[in-house]
Amino acid sequence: MLILALIFLTFFTPVFAEATPDYDNPYSPIFTDKPVYSWTDKVRMTILAPSWNSDRHLIDSIGDTEDHPIEISTREHSLGPYRFTETDVNSGIFTAEIILTGFSHDVDGDGDSDTTPRTTGNGPTSGFLEVDRDSAITISFEFADGVVLTESAPIQWNIGKIQFSEENYLYDKTALIRVIDPDLNLNPESLDHVLIQISSTSDMSGIEVDAIETSESSGIFVATISFSQNQSSSGNRLYAMPGDTIFSKYDDYTLPKPYTTSDNLQVTTLANVDSSIPTLQRLKSLPIVLSDTFGNPLTSFSINDQIQIVGKISNEQNFKQKFVYLFQVKDENGFVVAVSWIQGEISGNQNLDVSQSWIPKKTGIYTVETFTWNSLINTAPLSPSLLTSISVK
Repeated sequence: MLILALIFLTFFTPVFAEATPDYDNPYSPIFTDKPVYSWTDKVRMTILAPSWNSDRHLIDSIGDTEDHPIEISTREHSLGPYRFTETDVNSGIFTAEIILTGFSHDVDGDGDSDTTPRTTGNGPTSGFLEVDRDSAITISFEFADGVVLTESAPIQWNIGKIQFSEENYLYDKTALIRVIDPDLNLNPESLDHVLIQISSTSDMSGIEVDAIETSESSGIFVATISFSQNQSSSGNRLYAMPGDTIFSKYDDYTLPKPYTTSDNLQVTTLANVDSSIPTLQRLKSLPIVLSDTFGNPLTSFSINDQIQIVGKISNEQNFKQKFVYLFQVKDENGFVVAVSWIQGEISGNQNLDVSQSWIPKKTGIYTVETFTWNSLINTAPLSPSLLTSISVK
């Protein structure tokens, strides 16, 4: 009985010897974490190779031997043999990663190269691979003698984008600006920066702010600014008045073909700054006063007399406002016989008198209309228009 027991144990107890890859059925698909890469991306690679799971109790490795190597290459450079390691004991899934290091290139236009191109490392996470723009990365695995499995992904530059988080901002809020440019993710293991220029209609010189990458390899950069109506632009504060257009831009020096590596493109966007106060309530316009050249009020009007038309506007807001005050005189048939305007800026909580002269040439009933607008272009009224009738004898 003892002999039978020993025979049973010998032939039926499981034995964990190293498995032999099935060379006749080379099933080892290769995957990359992205379909397309930029020139300084981190590339994460996965190979499903269950037949290379040599020891189900240990973390196995593949690719780092001369007999069955894994090579990672671009059209210009290559790494190999490169080691992939199993994700867990007995998983049969092998992974590795490399960092693309681009080529020597000035990314921000300051005359200095911003990259450190190099090709070195043997895996699974130590690899750096130099690459040109508009190239490709290829992972090849010699699964068996004469059986090479490959997978490729293109590498290319992109035209960046810049955008405000909103189309319209209230003047007392903050604005977020976003740059989307994978080519500026120069180090996929740290946060990169990009300088962007921001200006407004009221301050065309504007400010330069530092946009910071949202995560180590996102290629998305954000900056936040505030608006001021009483202080000049400084730091992340932009002088902008309600009604202004604000502009944001940066120069893209990493452009795909047909651009050359020496080309650059200014990428721009815009938004608007406004107030929560309705436009028609921004200023208060008071009824006009008619006087002679000495400022004495007139009660009667004659032809060829110089009449001074005096209007008053009041800014009850705490910020400056640009305005156009327009005078228009119509005869009793509705024809415009005189028109003039004054363009200026009124400070916060200020009252301002504006005046123009008019000399009537005929007797009759005239209507004096006054308008307070934000500008002569893209006109928006800042207060209701006023009408005053006079009789010239």
